[in-house]
Amino acid sequence: MKAIRVHQPGPPDVMKLEEIPEPVAGPGQILVEVKAIGVNPVEAYVRCGTYPVSSPLPYTPGTDAAGVVHSVGTGVAGQKRGDRVYIYGSITGAYARFALCDTARVYPLPAKVTFQQGAAVGVPYGTAWRALFSIGQAWPGQTVLVHGASGGVGIAAVQIARAAGLTVIGTAGTERGLALVKEQGADHVLNHTQSEYLKEITAITGGRGVDVIIEMLANVNLNADLGLLAGQGRVVVVGSRGPVQIDARQMMGKDSSILGMSLRNATPAGLVMIHAALGAGLAAGTLRPVINRELPLAEAPAAHELVMSAGAYGKIVLIP
Repeated sequence: MKAIRVHQPGPPDVMKLEEIPEPVAGPGQILVEVKAIGVNPVEAYVRCGTYPVSSPLPYTPGTDAAGVVHSVGTGVAGQKRGDRVYIYGSITGAYARFALCDTARVYPLPAKVTFQQGAAVGVPYGTAWRALFSIGQAWPGQTVLVHGASGGVGIAAVQIARAAGLTVIGTAGTERGLALVKEQGADHVLNHTQSEYLKEITAITGGRGVDVIIEMLANVNLNADLGLLAGQGRVVVVGSRGPVQIDARQMMGKDSSILGMSLRNATPAGLVMIHAALGAGLAAGTLRPVINRELPLAEAPAAHELVMSAGAYGKIVLIP
């Protein structure tokens, strides 16, 4: 089968399209015929060798994909050949024609959801749900700021928070991104490239501040975030591309918190809870992944360039 392989850390062009043997489903495993693959920034960090968790070389990148069940191993119940599914995590990597998965990482894909949308669920929507509820402890009636809301995780956070009854403030840096965030249900949309947008957030909340901030670029925004929080407010750091200096005194008078999170830390029970919620949202239509670009699998290097560029807008997917 065709698969992207990485033999050494480095720039995007270390990813090569190669022919490798097709996996075979063993006991408790499902082999998925991949129709679309989600591209996530974390895969670029792993490829560079800068991520705390590395993959043994050589490896096939990728966590998220969608497709149909090709075959199942012994002991697998509830999935059969031809079922539409999405995956979060696999044994063999998602940037390939087939992905071998443990049963627990394969989830039903509703008929109304395209394969491209299904490939955009695992990391972005799982991260957003866990950041909002497991880590951020948000609840209906509170106000959440999604700081960088036009990318995959940002859009997911906006949709999930609105469906749960939170007031959502979303930011983006381009007119196209701002329009997208508004379309996805944000109550207030602000341009984070404009100097006055922080004052606008304070005004929107009547000076009270926001309860939860989902932060995509902590190295740029974290210190300013602390000044936007309400009492006992929480910043959940989803993304950061470098060190940051903060004034911790901004936290002391508010009993506020900075919380880091990684979806990789979710427990098996936590993943069950997350994907039960996501599956319900996909079936109900409240969760609607937005696809920006579709590229052939051979163009994985170009996809990595795009996913790390400024001006995020929806998801980039690969088509094998």
